[in-house]
Amino acid sequence: MADKLGLVVEGGGMRGIYASGVLDELLLRGVKADGLVGVSAGIIHGVSYVSNQLGRNIRYFLKYREDKRFMSWTSLFKTGNVCETEFCYDEIPYKLSKFDFDTFAQRAKDMEVYSTVTSLDTGKAEYIRLYDLREQMDAVRASASLPLVSENVEVDGKLYLDGGTADSIPLKFMQGAGFEKNIVILTRPAGYVKKPDKTFPLLKAKYKNYPGYVKACEDRHKMYNEELRYVREQELKGNILVIRPSRVINVSRTEKNLEKMKRMYKLGRFDAMNALNDSENMQKILT
Repeated sequence: MADKLGLVVEGGGMRGIYASGVLDELLLRGVKADGLVGVSAGIIHGVSYVSNQLGRNIRYFLKYREDKRFMSWTSLFKTGNVCETEFCYDEIPYKLSKFDFDTFAQRAKDMEVYSTVTSLDTGKAEYIRLYDLREQMDAVRASASLPLVSENVEVDGKLYLDGGTADSIPLKFMQGAGFEKNIVILTRPAGYVKKPDKTFPLLKAKYKNYPGYVKACEDRHKMYNEELRYVREQELKGNILVIRPSRVINVSRTEKNLEKMKRMYKLGRFDAMNALNDSENMQKILT
């Protein structure tokens, strides 16, 4: 019996459209993972992979990115969220770019799908297993709710924010959950090193009642760089397949340039295609 195959999907705001391109290429190639863990934008794109909706994310990102409800300072000042909750997590998936809730729920019976969130109380990462997004959309929203520009999200009586604060690349989680083989989708090119967050004084002030969370924010760059080191170690050992941007496209977390987003998505498709065309890689992950 083949080892269980997991997908580990990094976030990165608008930069995460790269992961959408990779996931679409995996769908086209018929790569069926046994589990997926996504962080922030990574879980937003990841759930469309689970629901078998090829191209859904790039279509609605390009169509609605310029809508102030999708992401804007206007939305932040009006609602407390830089991404308006009702528009992004209700109107889009139920009306404007319909999410296939039924297919997701059917696949999630056997496929383990996790949304990575960070607890405000402890500052630790938690991994919420998703079964039905009609009931669990807030677990996705929590993972993608960036500090300072989002309201705290309550799930089952606990408060959460951006999963990337405590675990940006949850490869160790997937390995610990029994996934012997993993495809890790990164949204930064090789050689990237994360620096301390310049907004930390603001984070410290806003979340002063949550010392564990403040500590996670302070240490985030150390955590991220250590996770990159571990990914590289596992890659060199042949334990994982890493798909990352093969060239630099400067897409910011709040990118508005649609042409840049198109290029980033196409780069994801291109890099995934090259990775999967490599017979050694195919042997590594599919047998």
